[in-house]
Amino acid sequence: MGQKGSSNHSHAKVKQHLETATKTGALVLTDRKLTEVPDLSAVSRSLRTLDLSSNRLTALPASLTAVNTLKHLTLNNNRIELLPENIGQLSKLENLSAIHNSLTSLPHSISQLKNLKSIVLSDNSLTVFPTSVCSLRHLDLLDLSHNAIQGIPDQVATLQAIELNLNQNQVSVISPAISKCPRLKTLRLEENCLQLDGLPGALLTESQ
Repeated sequence: MGQKGSSNHSHAKVKQHLETATKTGALVLTDRKLTEVPDLSAVSRSLRTLDLSSNRLTALPASLTAVNTLKHLTLNNNRIELLPENIGQLSKLENLSAIHNSLTSLPHSISQLKNLKSIVLSDNSLTVFPTSVCSLRHLDLLDLSHNAIQGIPDQVATLQAIELNLNQNQVSVISPAISKCPRLKTLRLEENCLQLDGLPGALLTESQ
């Protein structure tokens, strides 16, 4: 009985937050023990910021991508294994943060998010560098620290990021193409599996 009452109270709180979000454009539902994302159809035309951090989410509904006004999406500290395949429909998205989840890969459609400035995916289970982000022209920060990425492929040449954080991965191979990244100023590679002779010569020359 008490548990049911608590659940009803929680639903009422979520509903109240949704009503407020229609006016403010921001919906913050952190630390609510949510196992699924609530229906966002009521705010789909006005929501700019959505924070679902510190819940128990394992997946996101495809319907989330109908909220095409969204600019900031924060999903930290959940159990999410996959992002929606159609995430590319969030055409206005500028910031994506999903720290401390269980992501193993990114959907290819993320390459359609042309307004993305920041992607923070530290502390996940990525093993392969997500080349789908290399075409994002406005990307300033790509944080892939604390994953299990083993190498940086040739496709990195087109990466537009100013900062690339790969600290605490398993990187042992870096393509020489990384020296062609047009805007890259900061490359973080602490605590990886690199030998000094495994670093591209051009990279060492340009970092001096």
